[in-house]
Amino acid sequence: MNRRDGRTDRNHSTGRVDSSSGRRMNHDMSNESRKSKAQSSGRMSDLNTTKPRSDKSKTSLDKGRRVSSHEDSRYLNGNGTGNGNGNGNGNRNGNRNEDRNRRSDLRKEEHSPSGFTGKNTRKVSSEGQNRERTRNRLGDASVGSKDRRRSSGSGTDKVRRVSREMGNGSGERTLGSAKDSTNVSASASASASASRPLHTKGSGRKPSKRDSRGTGSTRNSGQRRHAELSDRVTSAVIEGLPVAKNDELIVDVIGMNHDGEGVGRAEGYTLFIPGALPGEKAKVRVLKTKKQYGYAKLLDVTQASPDRVDAPCAIYDQCGGCQLQHMSYAGQLAWKRQHVVDALERIGKLEGITVLPTLGMSEPWRYRNKAQVPIGVVDGGLVGGFYAKGSHRIVDMETCLIQHEHNDDIVNRVKEIGRTLDISAYNEETGKGLLRHVVVKKAFHTGEMMLVLVTNGRDIPHADAWIGLIREQIPHVVSICQNINTKKTNVIFGDETRVLWGRDVIYDYIGDVQFAISARSFYQVNPVQTEVLYGKTVEYAGLTGKETVIDAYCGIGTISLFLAQHADQVYGVEIVKEAIDDARINAQLNDMRNVKFEVGASEVVIPRWKEQGIEADVIVVDPPRKGCDEQLLNTILEMKPERVVYVSCNPSTLARDLRVLEDGGYRTVEVQPVDMFPHTVHVESVILMIRKNEM
Repeated sequence: MNRRDGRTDRNHSTGRVDSSSGRRMNHDMSNESRKSKAQSSGRMSDLNTTKPRSDKSKTSLDKGRRVSSHEDSRYLNGNGTGNGNGNGNGNRNGNRNEDRNRRSDLRKEEHSPSGFTGKNTRKVSSEGQNRERTRNRLGDASVGSKDRRRSSGSGTDKVRRVSREMGNGSGERTLGSAKDSTNVSASASASASASRPLHTKGSGRKPSKRDSRGTGSTRNSGQRRHAELSDRVTSAVIEGLPVAKNDELIVDVIGMNHDGEGVGRAEGYTLFIPGALPGEKAKVRVLKTKKQYGYAKLLDVTQASPDRVDAPCAIYDQCGGCQLQHMSYAGQLAWKRQHVVDALERIGKLEGITVLPTLGMSEPWRYRNKAQVPIGVVDGGLVGGFYAKGSHRIVDMETCLIQHEHNDDIVNRVKEIGRTLDISAYNEETGKGLLRHVVVKKAFHTGEMMLVLVTNGRDIPHADAWIGLIREQIPHVVSICQNINTKKTNVIFGDETRVLWGRDVIYDYIGDVQFAISARSFYQVNPVQTEVLYGKTVEYAGLTGKETVIDAYCGIGTISLFLAQHADQVYGVEIVKEAIDDARINAQLNDMRNVKFEVGASEVVIPRWKEQGIEADVIVVDPPRKGCDEQLLNTILEMKPERVVYVSCNPSTLARDLRVLEDGGYRTVEVQPVDMFPHTVHVESVILMIRKNEM
């Protein structure tokens, strides 16, 4: 947990980034060379999972270039300019009859229950009729040239659907259950590739100037509208999706992904729906479609989940700080446990692991001891709050229901003082302005408070007046610091911190252990649940007072000092020098002499300790969200401690690392989720692993 707070020290927006590049393929590459290159680079893997095609199907597919779903996605979702806009206009006249027949075939394929063409086709839905009218308006631009229509012929009805599981080990979204998967028609690959403006051998068509301009050409408003309509037809017709952008439909919500978005199904197609809960029926509007999944806006809940509640926060819909306030707290705890179970089973392939119910809070509000508030200007006035979802637009905030009340009070008073003294706010775009962030730290046990003003420069206008007003209006503050950050970055803190008034630290306790907290020290933001988390860690370590323990990723020594109360000797290692300095101070503060801290990478320092004769009975790891370094895992397997206690903040990387340790001779005994961050999607876990020959 030493660097975990870096998640809040970086002001990343919560929006998603589409990695699609929209790059075009070389028009002059021959069909055979493209096939060879695709096979050698593994691009045909999407089709290799299907049954062998009939000759008719194979012939139809081979007329168009076969590519992987990734390459289709990269092209189709980049901006769509090549899907009919590239050359369709030049072939529009004179091909009407053939195109009508082609649209009829595509319509049958699109509305077939299983994605195949055949006699048992369904009646076209109202959405399908709307898409047909759009196609009629677009004419041949929705399909492309005569050659492309011929190459994407009816052979696709022989290709079965390919089921793909949506994972999140590398950041991808997950379904609510490990067994859920997204069905994708392999025919979409052939149809999509056939729609591209490629100069294939024997096509009788050369690349146009419009093709060679690529995606960077400038369009007038009519061309842009044409491109938007063509994109819609491309996603619905060329890929054979059951939905298209702006469609409104009723979906069943079958789960929730790790971002807290509902996972809906529309005729087997996955839609991610912010605000929807598992078990609900919802009316949604499709916002964006991709090959395997899309995004939709929640319009209405037609059948609500028993866990749905009204979010008490007035700015919940605008603020990105919480994701689950619309879900009952009992429902949140159950979902977080299931989230851990799904990751273990799907990513780690760990079946039958005991995952205990999530340990929650009796009062899951006002639990945060630290506030980091960005400052900006709205309508000429100084504001501070949180970034709106998916943006860097600041939503002004008077109160936050997960912050301690004193944190809210100090932030509001600092904003008022700033307005009174005419203090300027930092502007991210121009790099001008003074006040960037207000950081407040609250010690729950001692009541002491620290205020940190993060500024774009050393000089603070009216500094004495500002300090005087803060001391007068906020008596709980015992430390006022300034952090200077002049870099154009979204990282909150700069390298230099100085004391404007009072002490350079505040003091707090976790259990019986005292900690000194400086302006940039990491300290768990939920002290109530931290004691629960660390208590479980000590329990799983099974200490009797005779053991030697290594604490990898020790940070400022919070877990190390907890363990030192029950062990013979504890060694802590951390790559951040400032954190080790704080750890040593905290050890002295508690007069603990059986703890040794060293700066360096765990995978380097621990083997050196082993060479010095230090053998660990227990190794505790508490890595950041990216999980343990591979070399550290190998070091653990080489040292062969009797027990490994893993403290995790990311179920996906946890599952990956447990798989490595299991394969190396350890057995996962028990997993205990702990709710450190109520009303958010984050979940901590403590895991006990024992060497198999010790059981």
